[in-house]
Amino acid sequence: MNTGSNEPGEVAVASDDTGTDEVRSEQEQGLGSRAPEFIKARRALHVSWQVGVFVIGLAVVVTGIIMLPLPGPGWVVIFGGMAIWATEFVWAQLVLRWTKRKVTEAAQRALDPRVRRRNIILTTIGLVIVAVLVGIYVWKFGIVMPWKIKNQ
Repeated sequence: MNTGSNEPGEVAVASDDTGTDEVRSEQEQGLGSRAPEFIKARRALHVSWQVGVFVIGLAVVVTGIIMLPLPGPGWVVIFGGMAIWATEFVWAQLVLRWTKRKVTEAAQRALDPRVRRRNIILTTIGLVIVAVLVGIYVWKFGIVMPWKIKNQ
């Protein structure tokens, strides 16, 4: 197993001793920078590339965080920024892999018939409770439309 090198521009990857030339899936690809080889070959250029990727990813993540309380796809933008970081940084690749795994597990749990049945029952009960509360409020106070308010 190759644990890395002190040579500039080299990336730590696990060696594959099977000897087969199979196409690796995204999950099996080595971790590390995906910068072009001519950039990784020059230390100063590679560091500048990483700083640029970090700044762009940071801008996207901050935009996503701002979108969380505002209208917009905040979480999608945040994960987009993480994907930008994952092109260069191993920690972001690991976070993205963990997130994908958790989302897949949650989707599989949500598709389980027992869980779906329970969610439908709970949603129906919640909607009935809300309808009853709205009905009680309307019965007690009535509905006053804003355009029919009496002048005071």
